[in-house]
Amino acid sequence: MHARMTGALLIGLLVLLPVARAQDLPRSGQPVFDRVVELVNTNFYDDKALDRFNAAVRAEINAAAAPISATSTANRVNQAIASVLASLQVSHTGRFTTGSIDYFELSDIFRLAIRNDTRRLFPPDGEARYPGIGMVTSVLEGKRFVSDVYDGSPAKKAGLLVGDEIIAVDGKPYSEIGSFDTKVGRGVEIRLRRHRDAEPLSARVEVERLRPLPMFQRAIEESMTISEHNGRRIGYVRLWTLSTREGLDIVAEALLHGRLTDAEGLVVDLRGRWGGGPADAAEFLVGGTPTFRLVPRRGDPTLANFRWKKPVVALIDKGTRSGLELFAYTLRQNAVPLVGERTAGALLAGRAYILPDDSLLELAVSDAVIGDDLRLEGVGLAPDVPVSFPLAYAAGRDPQREAAMGEMMLILGAGPIGIPEWDRSVTR
Repeated sequence: MHARMTGALLIGLLVLLPVARAQDLPRSGQPVFDRVVELVNTNFYDDKALDRFNAAVRAEINAAAAPISATSTANRVNQAIASVLASLQVSHTGRFTTGSIDYFELSDIFRLAIRNDTRRLFPPDGEARYPGIGMVTSVLEGKRFVSDVYDGSPAKKAGLLVGDEIIAVDGKPYSEIGSFDTKVGRGVEIRLRRHRDAEPLSARVEVERLRPLPMFQRAIEESMTISEHNGRRIGYVRLWTLSTREGLDIVAEALLHGRLTDAEGLVVDLRGRWGGGPADAAEFLVGGTPTFRLVPRRGDPTLANFRWKKPVVALIDKGTRSGLELFAYTLRQNAVPLVGERTAGALLAGRAYILPDDSLLELAVSDAVIGDDLRLEGVGLAPDVPVSFPLAYAAGRDPQREAAMGEMMLILGAGPIGIPEWDRSVTR
């Protein structure tokens, strides 16, 4: 969840959590591994899981083939930490290293929690940055495919599409950070395959030094479009995360008097990267209070509160997690149709810690309960309109988005005319 919210939760939580005495904890002598063990025992939200966790820790320390000790190799330490954290069986818990995009994005999202380390980690100003092109990939059956292209990014401008198979970058295997390190301000050649069994293509992409939250804010703004179907104007926006400082305000302004103001209905895409945000983030789409402006004697009016009064359809999938999952739940409670695939089932409060090797530990520090006893953790939300999204060689085709557009046209009374034949079976 959002770093500011997490910090507030943590103040009260540290008083309540049972703090294990350091001398009672299993020790390996390996500083990074032992620090993870200490942080989990001190701060993890569910003390009932600690016996299972510490049993996994002892198993790694005493492993016959490769016990964890002060002399363990980096690969062995990585494997051991991943194994003991997996024993907790929850979201918002994992370790991230500087070779991954996740490390930099989470460092920016949790910037307040790690503020004592940021200037050292990200000199000179403490702002998280990484060399990249605004593309995220996933590995399927041993091949690497583009799973996300951030709107407004160099990858988007160069024409890379979701579903492209990435073969090489400048003739070498793809690495999230390593492929672009030392190449900021220069172009790289991406070798890709767009269609199964087709000949590879090449794309030249400019490398930038990306700041995660400003990049996400730009991506939200750049995603906004209005398309016309059967004479009806349907707006679209993708909320990549709720953790940006002004992302929701930018969307509200666009709906009120910007590029989305003429939309008759809105498709809001919650297939994001991260959650975050306040618990009432969805209120501007479904809340009951009116739009409210502050009008000074001099100067421009300030938008204090905005409420969208037209139809909404939401897109969800396994990327809909944390604050975005709560956003989707709020929409469902207000009869907004959810289109796509089941959400991640990842709704806890997390916090970040910097480990002795400068890797980042995200740890679930609080449970999240909706109402009296509803938990989405490990469960998620099923869509009202199920639509799958085969990633490999999708060539930019997005059946979930097209289905959401068809759903909106039915709500507007326009029927599914204009939506491809393969989508009509999933609209209601």
